[in-house]
Amino acid sequence: MYFLYSVLLALAMLVTLPYWVFQMLRHGKYRAGLWERLGRVPVRLRTASMETASAQRVSPNPASQFSPVIWVHAVSVGEVMAIRGLVEDIRRRFAQSRVVVTTTTDTGQALARKTFGEDNAFYFPMDFGFAIRPYLQTLRPKLIIIAETEFWPNFLRLAHARGSSIAVVNARISDRSWPNYNRFSWLLKKVLPNIDLFLAQTEADRKRLTAMGAPPKRVSVTGNLKFDLTLPAPPPIVDSVRQSLQQANAGPVLVCGSTVEGEEPLLLKAFENILVRHPRAVMILAPRHPERFNNVAALMAQMNIHFWRRSRWKDEPVASGVFLVDTIGELAVLYALADIAFVGGSLVPRGGHNIIEPALYGVPIVVGNHTENFRDIVGLFQGRNAVRVVGAAELPLVFMELLENDVDRAALGRHALETIRAQTGATARTAQALEMLLAENSAHPGAPTPVAQARAGREE
Repeated sequence: MYFLYSVLLALAMLVTLPYWVFQMLRHGKYRAGLWERLGRVPVRLRTASMETASAQRVSPNPASQFSPVIWVHAVSVGEVMAIRGLVEDIRRRFAQSRVVVTTTTDTGQALARKTFGEDNAFYFPMDFGFAIRPYLQTLRPKLIIIAETEFWPNFLRLAHARGSSIAVVNARISDRSWPNYNRFSWLLKKVLPNIDLFLAQTEADRKRLTAMGAPPKRVSVTGNLKFDLTLPAPPPIVDSVRQSLQQANAGPVLVCGSTVEGEEPLLLKAFENILVRHPRAVMILAPRHPERFNNVAALMAQMNIHFWRRSRWKDEPVASGVFLVDTIGELAVLYALADIAFVGGSLVPRGGHNIIEPALYGVPIVVGNHTENFRDIVGLFQGRNAVRVVGAAELPLVFMELLENDVDRAALGRHALETIRAQTGATARTAQALEMLLAENSAHPGAPTPVAQARAGREE
C-alpha cells in the first residue's frame, strides 16, 4: 500500500511540476527551504546533534548518546501561534529535552524561527522516505506532536517504526475537509493506527476522527489551543501606527485581516461609504497571501483610494485612507487598534479564518457567512452574541450601524473577550495528556525491533 501511495505521490508531483516551478519563479513560493524539504538536514540541526553526542561519549549508558528531542509540526502561522503556549509548557515539563518545530509555509517558518529560535525551526520534509529518514536519524525524536490534521502516511509509518510516540493535538476535521477524508478512508484506516494519541478540539471532531479510522480508545477531547492565546508585548509598530492616527486625528479604524481574492473590492466599497460619514476614517487591510500584496495595491490605485504600504511607511500621519499591511506577522497585534475587526476568507466561499485574535483585544468582530472551517468557534461566539455574521450585501450597513452605536459595538467586543476567557485550559490539558503518553511508553516500551524497522524501510 505504501509503495503504491509513494508512486502516486511521485506521479502527482511530476504532473504538477510546472505549477510549482511557476509559483517559484513568479511569486518566490516554495523556493525557501527547498533542500530542507528534500531531506538535507540543516547544519544547525546536525551541529546540535554532534555537540550532544560529543558531550556524552564519556557516558557508559548507550541510551544517553543523544539528547531527547520533541518534534512539533505546525503547518502555517495560525498553527504556530496556537502551539506557542504548548511548546512553552512542554519545555517546562521536559527541561532536558530539545523542542524543534517544523512548518510547511514560508510565513509559518518565519514566525517559528522568530518565536522558537533559528536553531529550533526547519521546513517539514516531503512525504518520501529519502526526505524523511535523514531527519529521523539525526533527531531521533522520542515524541512527535502534529498540530491539527497533517496525516502524511510515509512520515507516520517511518516515525512509528523508529519507536517515536506520535500525538495529534488540537485536532479538527472541518466541514470542508471532511468529504476528502472520507474519500481516502481506505488509506487512513491503515495510516491512523500509527498515531498513539489524538486530542480533538470538540466532540464532533472526535466522532469524525474515529469514523476515519482512529482507534476510539486513543481519541479524547481537550479543547482548542487557540483559546489559550495570550496577548504578546506590543511591538513598536503598534505604538507607531497609534501615534500616527492620533496625530492625524484619524478614526474610526476598521481592521480587515486575512482577506482573500474577491473580498477587497467589497470591503473597499464599504469603506468608501464609511468615508462619506467619517472623512478621517482609516482601514488597516491585511491580505492573507503575500503574493497578492501588489494586486491589492493596484486595486486601490484603480479605485483612487489613498493608501500607505506598511513596507514603505515612514511614520507619517495616517488618515482618510487605507494602511496596507504588506508584511508578515503583524496583523494580530494591529487588531488592538480596531474599532471594528473584519476577519476574512468569509465573504467568499473559503471557509473563514480564526476570529480569536481580535477577540483577545475585546474588539467587535464581523465575518461573512462562509465560516465552515471554524464552524464551532463561530457558532460558540454567535450563541453568546459575540460576533456578527453577515452577507456581502449587508456588510456596508452593518459597519455603519456599529460605528453609529457605541453601546452595541462595545457590548459585541466585551462579549467576545468574555467568550474567550470562558474557554481557556486546553494547553494544560494537552500537555498533561502528552506527559502521560510519554510516561506510559517509557513504562511499557514498545519500540519496533530492527527487523520491523528494516521491513518498514523497504515499503516505499
